[in-house]
Amino acid sequence: MERTEIERIVRQVLETVENREGIPANVSNSQASGTPQPVQVALPLGKAVKLIERVEQKASQMGLAVVTAVSDAAGRPIAVHCMDGAYIGSFDIAVNKTYTSIAFKMSTEELGKLSQPGESLYGIQFTNGGKLVIFGGGELLKKNGVILGAIGVSGGSAAQDLELAQYGKNIFEEV
Repeated sequence: MERTEIERIVRQVLETVENREGIPANVSNSQASGTPQPVQVALPLGKAVKLIERVEQKASQMGLAVVTAVSDAAGRPIAVHCMDGAYIGSFDIAVNKTYTSIAFKMSTEELGKLSQPGESLYGIQFTNGGKLVIFGGGELLKKNGVILGAIGVSGGSAAQDLELAQYGKNIFEEV
């Protein structure tokens, strides 16, 4: 297949994704020409870090040392902060909470309710290579109803992690 044919197919796929999701594709048509172009980032690193810092301030007020992760809409981590004294195991849990929220387009608390014995998603936590978390602390980050990413918090009780993640979700647009 010739390069121009491949470029045409890539442009078609990107336009399809843009139209279907209502989110601009990250690669513009002009990038196929080989000329470097700026990339549109829906959830930039700076915003993720500011959000994490605000969550860390609240965690400190609560007397907690947590790990907070922010991932993009594809579930890839953008930033992860570990407060001094946070549990080592909280790193993977925080990151996996963001993945879980993105993968199922809901909070980890909501998925937890659906995965209890007798419920329709019972056993789901044993799928996806063990990356799914079914207790509170993972929340979607949206702007104008569009999912831009997710936040995951780990280090306190499930209720404390939930409170911090919901706080992050609620202040997301203002940071």
